[in-house]
Amino acid sequence: MHFEDGWATAPLQWVMDALGRDQLDRMATDPGMTAAVDQHAAVLRDTIPIDREILGDYVLGFVDELRERGWTFTTPFDPAALRLTAACWLARRHGFLTGDLPA
Repeated sequence: MHFEDGWATAPLQWVMDALGRDQLDRMATDPGMTAAVDQHAAVLRDTIPIDREILGDYVLGFVDELRERGWTFTTPFDPAALRLTAACWLARRHGFLTGDLPA
């Protein structure tokens, strides 16, 4: 996962492109992955209101912290990867990645 220029402009779209699609595809065949992502999604739902702007701001801050720590995607079950996947799953479920608005 590379932090190219512009990732902060539309963090939800960026994380979906960077790892979300592959992770969400993996969920279709891996019940353990689905359960882990569901747990992370529950934490997000309990922590923040799930709307486009707030979820995008959450991802922006989370990815910025990961970037500062030098985090890299190494395994689908890494806690950070699962949290980002949960954000992607919620964004897709709520339709935040459609239309012309950045997300």
